[in-house]
Amino acid sequence: MTGAAFGWATLTAGFSVLALVAVTFAIGARTGRHSVMDVAWGASIAVAGVASFLASAGHGAPARRWLLLIATFTWGYRLAWHVAVRARGAGEDPRYRELLDRAPGSRNWYALRVVYLPQLLILWVACLPLPAGMTQQSAPGVVTAIGCVAWLTGFAFETVGDWQLARFRASPANRGRIMDRGLWRYTRHPNYFGDACMWWGIFLISYGSPLQLLTLVSPLLMTFILTRGTGQRMTERRMSGNRPGYAEYVTRTSGFIPLPPRRPHRPRSVP
Repeated sequence: MTGAAFGWATLTAGFSVLALVAVTFAIGARTGRHSVMDVAWGASIAVAGVASFLASAGHGAPARRWLLLIATFTWGYRLAWHVAVRARGAGEDPRYRELLDRAPGSRNWYALRVVYLPQLLILWVACLPLPAGMTQQSAPGVVTAIGCVAWLTGFAFETVGDWQLARFRASPANRGRIMDRGLWRYTRHPNYFGDACMWWGIFLISYGSPLQLLTLVSPLLMTFILTRGTGQRMTERRMSGNRPGYAEYVTRTSGFIPLPPRRPHRPRSVP
């Protein structure tokens, strides 16, 4: 990995994501639905992968470059499509509406400061392993294979979890009920767990030299956000406040890492 090649690939990926987020902001400001950024999040992963691949032409191990391209494009495209279909015909997401209701002035400029720019910065940091891996010249090895397994595991959890939840919500009989079937029986957040696995997978696929340990900030940051930031913690705060039976679901189901359901505690009878 040369500094010039890495720098060029990083700049290309960064400006490509910047352009996408700028277009997304214009759409959100025009439509009044800033939750469109959720669609752009997945699309940005795909765009960063494609941009890094094109900018690193002639550099890096071909097998690693193709693995990273396929992983990021497949992941980003599926995620963006899923979020777009889920939000079709709906109004502003309640999370964004609650946030933007606190705007001291223009909602659009407030959204730019608190929604678009922070997510743009996070995306730039999260996608750093892509230009690093695309310009890494060492041949893929055992770490690469482990990364592929981690990514495939995460993709399966996120895809199957989203599909199971969509089917559950589509049935009127399940309105107001807790989704505790399929993967949701073993973890309260199979999609977030899958997302974390894919970020770790991308890092491991890209890894080829100790210098790339600097890009470890990517999976660490995303795991923190998914577990302690706007992912698991925020979702559970919202669910616990308005969903009957959620407290019982929490007591028997793992919060993040998939585990067998816990049996309900039964007090011992006193003779």
